Amino acid sequence: MPVSVKAVIAWGDRLPLLKNERDEWELPGGKLDVGETPAETLTREIREELGWDTTVTDPYYAWVYQIRPERHVFVLTYLARYNGDAPPAYSHEHKELVLLRPDEVDALTMPQDYKSAIHQAVERGHFA
Repeated sequence: MPVSVKAVIAWGDRLPLLKNERDEWELPGGKLDVGETPAETLTREIREELGWDTTVTDPYYAWVYQIRPERHVFVLTYLARYNGDAPPAYSHEHKELVLLRPDEVDALTMPQDYKSAIHQAVERGHFA
């Protein structure tokens, strides 16, 4: 089963979300590469997907996501923070990027576990 690392990134009171090829919103991140730690993978993926150098902290939420009946992925979510001034610039890997407050995610087409991960980040004071 592939492993994907994702980040709930706090940029002030906003977080970036990316629209994938299935027209679902998702957190920045990607598949774990051989020879990289999960935090290294996440730092690299965020740089590739958003152009940001972030501070990645601890993993705090995990689940198995069923992409299709025959395809599953283990998702490990980390907290991250971006303290720079430059807005994100999304890569060719995604169709769209939004910056939202955490309380705006419930209305989006997004797997429930991503929403749960964002809500838990709020409960932990990540956007305070």
